[in-house]
Amino acid sequence: MTEAWIEEVRWDAQGLIGAIAQDHASAEVLMLAWMNREALSRTIELGEAVYWSRTRGRLWHKGEQSGHIQKVREIWADCDRDTLLLRVEQMGGIACHTGRRSCFSTRYEQTRWHTVEAVLRDPRHIYRGS
Repeated sequence: MTEAWIEEVRWDAQGLIGAIAQDHASAEVLMLAWMNREALSRTIELGEAVYWSRTRGRLWHKGEQSGHIQKVREIWADCDRDTLLLRVEQMGGIACHTGRRSCFSTRYEQTRWHTVEAVLRDPRHIYRGS
């Protein structure tokens, strides 16, 4: 049986909603991912971020390979309830699969994209089988 609160979220045609992960202490935006109903339910159940991986076609418990889980402190919905904001504690200090703190590490300047955030840890040393 589906919980009533989950149906109050405005899911897109694929049954997904965008979820922004933000550091609960600094307000830094860490990443954007997607959730389906099961991912949102599991996130609430576990208190840790679970997303829907469009590339893998399955649920993705953030940090399942890297150990860089996101402990969820608060979940917010925007005024249209078509975007979620997860205020998280980012374990290990790395949110991005590139080994950076944030997935938002590339800035547009003077007609070009510039990567401005340093790699904190080589992804080959983070992910099993890499």
